[in-house]
Amino acid sequence: MLLLLLFKINSYAQEDAWIYLADKPNVAAALANPISILTQKSIDRKQNHNIAIDERDVPVNEAYISNLKTQAGITVLAKSKWFNAVHVRGIETDINALSTLTYVDSIDFANNNLDVASRSEVIQDKTDIEDENIVFTYGDTQNQIEMINVDNLHVADFTGEGITIAVMDSGFPNVNTMGAFQRLRDNGDLLDGYDFVNKTSDVYAFSGSSHGTRVLSTMAGFIQDQFVGTAPDAKYYLFITEETGSETPVEESYWVEAAERADSLGVDMINTSLGYRVFDNANYDYTPADMNGQTTYITRGASIASEKGILVVVSAGNAGATAWQTVGAPADSPDVLSIGAVNADGNYVSFSSQGSTAQVGYQKPDVVARGGSAYVVDQNNTITQNNGTSFSGPILCGGIASLWQAIPDASPTEVMNYVRQSASQFNSPDDFLGYGIPDLDLARNMALSVDEALLEDFSFYPNPVKDVLNLRLPSILNTIELSIYNQLGQKVYQTNLKDELSLIDVSKFSVGIYLMKLSSETTSKTYKFIKQ
Repeated sequence: MLLLLLFKINSYAQEDAWIYLADKPNVAAALANPISILTQKSIDRKQNHNIAIDERDVPVNEAYISNLKTQAGITVLAKSKWFNAVHVRGIETDINALSTLTYVDSIDFANNNLDVASRSEVIQDKTDIEDENIVFTYGDTQNQIEMINVDNLHVADFTGEGITIAVMDSGFPNVNTMGAFQRLRDNGDLLDGYDFVNKTSDVYAFSGSSHGTRVLSTMAGFIQDQFVGTAPDAKYYLFITEETGSETPVEESYWVEAAERADSLGVDMINTSLGYRVFDNANYDYTPADMNGQTTYITRGASIASEKGILVVVSAGNAGATAWQTVGAPADSPDVLSIGAVNADGNYVSFSSQGSTAQVGYQKPDVVARGGSAYVVDQNNTITQNNGTSFSGPILCGGIASLWQAIPDASPTEVMNYVRQSASQFNSPDDFLGYGIPDLDLARNMALSVDEALLEDFSFYPNPVKDVLNLRLPSILNTIELSIYNQLGQKVYQTNLKDELSLIDVSKFSVGIYLMKLSSETTSKTYKFIKQ
C-alpha cells in the first residue's frame, strides 16, 4: 500500500505542459515550395477550397525538439506544427526552467487546479456505456442507414468513392485480417495507419481497446447480406491517439499531431469518437464552462483542421445523464459537426451529451444519428450492438462522405450547412438533438437545386458583343459547364465556370448568332448572343 501511495504521489508530481516555440526554420522557402512540406493531394484540396498554405503548415524546428530532449527531467511526448508547440512532461520546476531557453516563447501547464465533483462517475461514463454489449439480435444496418436516408445515395452509386477519411481512435485490432474489411482491403481503400501513442505504424495489434475497429465498421464494414457501412467505398487512414488505461492531456496533443498528419496527406474528413473533460489527475480537469469552443488544446486544433479545409465530424459525448451533461472537447468547436445520439425510433437517448450556455452563438450538438443499440462489427468479426455517440458520429460521417461524393464541388462549410438544413428540426433546434436527424438525400437535392436558382439569376453582357463577353453568376457552388454553339450547331467553345465573374474572349469568333448553353448536374438553360 505504501509503495502504491508513493508511486501515485510521484506520478502526480509529473506535470504536463505545452511549450510554445518562438519561430520556425526556413518558412519562406517552405511556402515557396509547398510540395516539400505537403503532399500533392493536400495542396490540391487546399486550392480547390481556396485554403491558403501558411506558416502553420511548416514543420516544427526539429533542432529545438532535440535540444528539449536533453533538458533535465523533461520527456517530450508530442509536437504540433499548427501551434508550433511541443508537449512535455516533467516536474514543475524542470518545466519552468525551459523558459530560459531562447527558442521558448511561452509555457502553458495543463494543470488548472480545478476541483470537479463526482469525478469517478464522469470518468466511468467514458468507456462503460460504449463498451456495454446489448444482447445480440441477428440483423443488419438497415435502420441506421435509412434513418439518415443514405440508402438513396447508395442506390445512386454514391458510396464515398473519392473521399478520404482519417479515423482517430484508440485501437484497430484485426482490421487487417477481418472478413468485414475484406472488401475494403481488396479495393485498396485501407491506406495506412500510425500509432501516435507508441510511435509505431502497427495499428492492428490489440493494445487494450477494440473501439476503433467498431467505429470503423459503421463506415467501412461490409458483410454480404448482413452489414453495410455508410461509406463502404471511401478511403481510410487509421490513427491511434488515445492512450488506453489512462487519461492525460497528452492525448489532446497526439490528436492534434494526427490531424496535422491527416492534413499533410490531403485527407478530406476526420472522424473522431474521442472526447476530453476530466483526467486521472484532477489538477488537469476542465469544467463545463470550458466547453466554449476556445479553451482546450484539442478544440483549438480541431478548429484549425477545419480552417485547413478538412470536414471534422466529432461524437458529442456520453455525459448527458451525468452532472457534466454538456458536450466534451473537441465537440464544442463551432467549426466541427458534433453528433449526438438517438435510438432506433429516432428518440433522444439519455446518455447523449447536450448543448449548454457555454456554447455562445452556436448550436451543439449539431445533428444526431443512431447511437442507441447501433449495429457494429467487433474485433472477432461478429455483428453486435453497442451504445454510444462513438457510433452515431461515424455512422453520420460515412453518410456525409457519400453525400460529398454526390456534390464534389461543395466546400466543407457548405456540406455541413446542407446537412444541418436537411435535418428534422432545423427551424427549431434544441440542446438535445441539435437540428435533428439529417436527411442526406434531401441535402443532396438541396445542393443541386441551387444550380437552378443560379441559372435563373445568370446574366451576361454586352450583347451584341465584339471582343469580350462578361458572364456573371451570384455564386459558384457546383460545376457549371458552359458550351457555345454556332448557327450550324457546331460546338465552338467549352469551359467550366469557376468564378462568379468570367470573361470569355470571342474576338476570333465569326460574325453571327450564337447559342450559349449552361449545364449543371440537374438542369440546363440556353441563351442567345450576337457577335459583331
